[in-house]
Amino acid sequence: MPNPAPLFTKGIEKPPKYHKNRWKLIKQNWELYLFLLPTLVYFLIFHYWPMYGVQIAFRNFSPALGITGSEWVGLEHFIRFFESYNFWTLMYNTLSLSVLQLVITFPLPIIVALMLNQLIFKRYKRFVQTVIYAPHFISVVVLVGMAYVFFSNNGLINNFIMIFGMDSINFLADANWFKPLYVGSSVWQETGWAAIIYLAALAAVNPELHEAAIVDGASKFQRVIHIDIPAILPIMIILLVLSVGNIMNIGFEKAYLLQTPLNQSSSEIIPTYVYKVGLQQAQYSFAAAVGLFNAIINLILLWYVNRIAKRISGQGLW
Repeated sequence: MPNPAPLFTKGIEKPPKYHKNRWKLIKQNWELYLFLLPTLVYFLIFHYWPMYGVQIAFRNFSPALGITGSEWVGLEHFIRFFESYNFWTLMYNTLSLSVLQLVITFPLPIIVALMLNQLIFKRYKRFVQTVIYAPHFISVVVLVGMAYVFFSNNGLINNFIMIFGMDSINFLADANWFKPLYVGSSVWQETGWAAIIYLAALAAVNPELHEAAIVDGASKFQRVIHIDIPAILPIMIILLVLSVGNIMNIGFEKAYLLQTPLNQSSSEIIPTYVYKVGLQQAQYSFAAAVGLFNAIINLILLWYVNRIAKRISGQGLW
């Protein structure tokens, strides 16, 4: 007579052999995995392998000695950055500019997409889309050049102001005007392009939902609130998580090009500081430490916001 099964195994089915099924599926679809191989190799070479060089943030790097031959100093560069006189200024400028841009530029594409989705005249809709998409293709250098043309002492804006007898405003030299110029140019350049994702999601909404809502007497505003917004809510959450996770990586190029000695108290942010210290002053280890600190803050924010989003709405990146 066979031995009875142990008590702790009664009623418990053996788990399926997932690893065998997985390898079987891979063998069956090997062409698809081969198609993904170049992308995998790209990320391994250009994104993961360079992480080896992060250790220079913990060394006193010397090009003559190389990364592994340079002296190990631990957290010395991080402590130096935390104790520097401009640490809090850099943190405030970076966070305030990033949060201001996020608060203003994130909801605007949603509003624009919802408004465009309600337009009836197709030609007018295409015209508006073309006009608001076009600035996205302007390079940052050209955009800053246009800002100098419009907002310099003899620019178009000051000439218009002086027509009414008011004094000209030195927009580019006033630290108080740096953030409005930065955020305003981002709104003009990126709002239309960012709205494409939401328009694509709105195009997938079943028209029968709107027809049923119209029969029930729902207004356009009610249909937007109860049909359109829930349809794009998952995309909104994902893009919000990505935006918050990238909050410390505010655009370097535009901030550096708009920066002048007179507005530096407001325009000096961590990316511009890393560029000046790392490349102009050749303090490679210190600049790497500052950049690594910046990346760690982004990673923490990304994880935390994704966790909150999943807890509230059930949607997240992972």
